[in-house]
Formats: sequence, C-alpha cells, structure tokens
Amino acid sequence: MKIDAANKKILCRSTVDNKLVGNEEFSLEYDYLVIAVGAQVNTFNTPGVLENCHFLKEVEDAQKIRRSVIDCFEKAVLPGLSEEERRINLHFVIVGGGPTGVEFAAELHDYVQEDLVNLYPTVKDLVKITVIQSGDHILNMFDERISSFAEEKFCRDGIEVQTGCRVISVSDKELTMKLKSKGEIYSIPHGLVVWSTGVQTRPVVKDFMGQIGQANRRVLATDEWLRVKGCEDVYALGDCATIDQRKIMEDIATIFRAADKDNSGTLIIKEFKDVIDDILERYPQVEHYLRSKHLSDVTDLLKDPEGNDRNEVDIEGFKLALSHVDSQTKNLPATAQVAAQQGAYLSKCFNRRQQCEDNPEGPRRFRGSGRHQFHPFRYKHLGQFAPLGGEQAAAELPGDWVSIGHSTQWLWYSVYASKQVSWRTRVLVVSDWTRRFIFGRDSSRI
Repeated sequence: MKIDAANKKILCRSTVDNKLVGNEEFSLEYDYLVIAVGAQVNTFNTPGVLENCHFLKEVEDAQKIRRSVIDCFEKAVLPGLSEEERRINLHFVIVGGGPTGVEFAAELHDYVQEDLVNLYPTVKDLVKITVIQSGDHILNMFDERISSFAEEKFCRDGIEVQTGCRVISVSDKELTMKLKSKGEIYSIPHGLVVWSTGVQTRPVVKDFMGQIGQANRRVLATDEWLRVKGCEDVYALGDCATIDQRKIMEDIATIFRAADKDNSGTLIIKEFKDVIDDILERYPQVEHYLRSKHLSDVTDLLKDPEGNDRNEVDIEGFKLALSHVDSQTKNLPATAQVAAQQGAYLSKCFNRRQQCEDNPEGPRRFRGSGRHQFHPFRYKHLGQFAPLGGEQAAAELPGDWVSIGHSTQWLWYSVYASKQVSWRTRVLVVSDWTRRFIFGRDSSRI
C-alpha cells in the first residue's frame, strides 16, 4: 500500500474478504527492506485496454483467460447465431509479439486444436488467432533466424501475424489500430483480446520513488549491490528496479591516481595490471567493450592509435583509451532469470554480512580507501527460450548458439523443471505435463 522511508515502516492492507472482523490495515517496521513487487502491465494509456483486455501478469489473469476462452466457444455454438457472429466470438487477438505474447498464441493454438475442437467440432473451422506487433517482426529481441522461423511456423499453423501495427483503442466489440507504414486506421472485431506489450512501475513504487528523489525516473534505481539510491537499508530487485551502473569516466582520474603508485604522472603496463581485476569487477562494461572490439587483453586498450604497444601512458592518454567503454553499459532485461539471480545474490550477501564486515571481499574503492564489502552483482545470461507450440521451441544460448525444433522443446522442459524451487514442485510440474500428454488438457470452466 505504501512505503514510509522516513520512519522505516510499511503500511499494508489485507486483501482478504473485508466482511470478516478485524482491522484491514496495519503497519510493519523494518531494519532492512527488499522491494521485489515486480511491475504492472503497461497499457500506454490506450483507451479501452483496462476495461476490455485480458492480461498475462497474475494467477487471477490466467484463470480469467481460461474462463473467457471457454465462454467464447460456448457462445459460438448457441443456436440462432450467424456464421459471421460465430467467427467474431472465436477471434482471439494477442497484442504484443514478444516472448510472452508469442508463447500464449502458440499455447492457445495447441489448446484449441488438440482439445477444444473435440468438444466443439461444429465450429472448429471458424477459430482465428491474430498476433499484432508494432515492430517489423515478432520476437525481434531474438536472433533473426528464430524470428523468421516463428513467423513461418505461425503461418503454417494458421496464426495470423500483423506487424507494423499500433493499437489506438479497444472496445468490447472491436480493436482499432493504425498501420504505421501507410497511416491507415482500421478496426477488427474480436471475441477476446490479450494485452502483452510490456510493463511499467507499480503505484506503490512510484510513490516511494517520489519520497527519495527519484520521481523523474521511470524505474527505481539501485547501485551495483542492489541498494536503492537515496535510501538507507533498502534493496530492490526484479522488474521493479534497474541497476544504475557507474560510468568508468566518472572515476577515471581517481583510477589513474590509484594505479600510479610512484606518482610519476604516467602509468606503466605493470601498474595498470595491478588494478585490472578491480576495474573489470567494478565496471563490467569494460569486459563488454573488449569483447565487442575483439580485444584479447585489457592492456590492448593502452596501445597507440596505430595499434603499437606503449610502455607508459599519461592521464590524457588513459582517458582516451577508456573514453568509449561506457557505450557498452546496458540495462538488464525484465525477466525471471535476472530476478532469480538477483534474489540468490542478495540472500548470499545477507547471510555473509557479518563475515564480510570484518573481511571485505569486493573490489577496491577507487574513491576512498579499503575495499567494498561485497562483490557487486554480476548477471550471467544463460540463454532464452521461446516455446512455439506443436512441441517445438526456439532457444538462443550463450556462444551465439541457436537451436530450433522438437529437441529444443525437450531442452526447455528439462530446464523449466530444473529451475523449480523444490523436488515437490518438480514432480507436480512433470506429472501435469504427463497427464496432459495422456489425457489432454482440462477444459472445465473454473
């Protein structure tokens, strides 16, 4: 409900049925606070979205979508409807061609073709699924080969993909959009619309940001240790926050002075090597820059413009060598993979707090003395999957390896199961898959 940063309190309200006795609102005091509330759906202030669209964010959203899909089929088989009315009721529109929207379109297609057509055979040829994407391709954050394969597979499956379209309004009967290339505006009727176009900050986090001087930011900013900037003892992770990576050029002079042990005004290669490990850990963009330039060693940065080795470099040469490094600073994606790694990192820091106060393990403090208490958070990208339906999936894995097809779907099954938090949930998930393979999906209306 509200975070009171000044008094270190959280004001809460119960979501339990308010007909029960007792006070609904209460407060909690904290010593350390971890904000991990995620984000909410971003409607881009499009008229009619909140009132007429379904979302893919909460468990309740999934239950509502399931009921609505069944209702669409139930309505379509009623006697007295024209064929056009049946087609409209069975037109499912997904707005957003990212991983979530594409996966939902694929799963919906499988659900319809493998289960619902057996229950509603008279309307099996009237079902239509449309994916609307504002960009030129779906899955445009993946490798081009994956994007092309997904579009081709959707075409074979009869899923219509409309790219270059921006939705401008949604009513209970129609969805109006603009074709960006021609500027044309047209409407399409629908039975159900699912909105999957990204996320934005929740109101409780926006209010907190206003209290700590981050009102002008779009997302809550933390440092590399996940500490919220401008607030003591508060941490944030996941979709609700972003790491504001410090620029190396902000500290370039202090780095130079720390490395120049003899105060000669120049750095020799040996002096630079003494601080390389701390630089790479404190400023991960240096490593990204080396990789982008295909440089094998950090000392290659100190070569002259012709590529020749230099024995020493002054402060201006040092600045010039690292002047383009910050261009490789990148924001982390809003994915569960990032949030899971951040959660594991933060719990480890809390567990080792006392130990690391006595023996700091982090990189050198270039501004000040000593070392940072902990290693900064470092995200390790393990790849990303895009299930495409029909027991096929696409994967983009480390090392620029792209995998597509049935074998990739089984790889996705194994990874998904291994990422469950306990053996109990692993068994439940795998047994659910097994039951679906044997008996099909449950089509009862919850």
